[in-house]
Order: sequence, then C-alpha cells, then structure tokens
Amino acid sequence: MTLTYDNRSAAYDLNMFKDSTAKKLPKKKTEQQAEKAPKNKVVSLPQDEIVKIRRRKHNPFKLFLGGITGVAVTFAVAVIIIGQVQLTELNQQIINKKALLSNAQSTYTQNQMAIQSNHSTTDIENFAKEKLGMSKAENAQKEFVSLSKGDKAEIEGDANKNFFQKILDAITGLWS
Repeated sequence: MTLTYDNRSAAYDLNMFKDSTAKKLPKKKTEQQAEKAPKNKVVSLPQDEIVKIRRRKHNPFKLFLGGITGVAVTFAVAVIIIGQVQLTELNQQIINKKALLSNAQSTYTQNQMAIQSNHSTTDIENFAKEKLGMSKAENAQKEFVSLSKGDKAEIEGDANKNFFQKILDAITGLWS
C-alpha cells in the first residue's frame, strides 16, 4: 500500500479504501439487452403524424365548462358596471334636485320678504280709511274697566269627594 499525498486529498488517503478483491456485480438485464440490441434504432414518422401527435387534444366538456364560466364572469362584470352607472346617474339626479330645491326655497324667501314689505302698517291703515271707510278709535269710543275689588278665580269641584281625594288635594294645594 502506497501513501500518496496530493493537494486535493491531503487530509484523506482514498486509496486505502480501494479493494481489488471485491466481486463485480452482474449488470441489470436492461443494460445487457441494450448492449446486445443494435444501437441505431431510429423510427421516422411522416410529418403529418408528427403534427397530429404534437397537436393538443381538447376535452369538449372542459371547453364547454370554460365557455360557460367565461360567459358568467362577463355577465357578472356587466351587471356590476351597469349598476354603478345607474347609481352614478341617480346620485347626479339627487344633486340636481337638491340644487333646484335650494333655488326654490331662496325664491320663496325673497317673495315672502317682498310681500311683508308691501304690507306695512301705514299701507294697511290707508287701505282701511280709503277703501273700507274706517277710522281710528277716539277716546270717547273707548271704555275703561276698573278692577278695584280684586278678582278671584274659583274652581268648582265635586262635593262628593272621598277621603283619599281630599288628602291628595290638600297635598297638591301645599305645592301650588
């Protein structure tokens, strides 16, 4: 046994593990058959058959299912888009109606102010004097009432009150 050291296997001497007395294992049958068979077994196919083999075969059920799924997705997206368009149109109509309402309220307020300014008290007095023939009341037409005795307000109640109602009235009379 020789010990050799080279730069690649300086740490290990791999020659120690070589065993020249080991029996060789028989090769597998496939390898033996491959060695006996001629090595040039190339089969050539016509170009049309190669194209047919390479062409992908489509399953009609999968194609139908994919088509139905595509139509359903397209329909769902179309419904969502149409819904959004209608929602936008309705929002725009709401905004327009709110602006119209605001303008109408402003016009109403202006008209109310104009009506109130046209009917001042002097205008009303002039209308009453000229058209209706009315005049202001004079002191001779006025009657004065004197209240020298003091007024009293009496509330008539039921004379047929039971004992509990009288107690309740007495308590409420304290608070008033």
